[in-house]
Amino acid sequence: MQKLTNKEEEIMHILWKLEKAFVKDVLAEIKSDKPHYNTLSTIIRNLEEKGYVSYNAYGKTHQYFPIVSIEDYKTKFMNTAIENYFNSSYKNVVSFFAKEEKISVDELKEIIALIEKKD
Repeated sequence: MQKLTNKEEEIMHILWKLEKAFVKDVLAEIKSDKPHYNTLSTIIRNLEEKGYVSYNAYGKTHQYFPIVSIEDYKTKFMNTAIENYFNSSYKNVVSFFAKEEKISVDELKEIIALIEKKD
């Protein structure tokens, strides 16, 4: 799975949300920094080349849809981030969020309960 640019990732989130969309539909969903229609079309074709989307052709127009699920992308993204920034240690991830005060004691207790239920 190739790495996506920020703009490609933004477009993928739109396609995951819409499930199937023409370029004009994707363009309508972009809130700020709207690219030109042709630029967006090129980005979506790049996503196709990278294996993230496919399309159904209707004459000269294409309706695009994701072929990589958000769950698969999330798993790959998180595994890569944990490997690159936390030495492949989930303990380091949780410690980071605890130190940054991004996770509460109650949330940590919920996580422990989830882990204990798996055993």
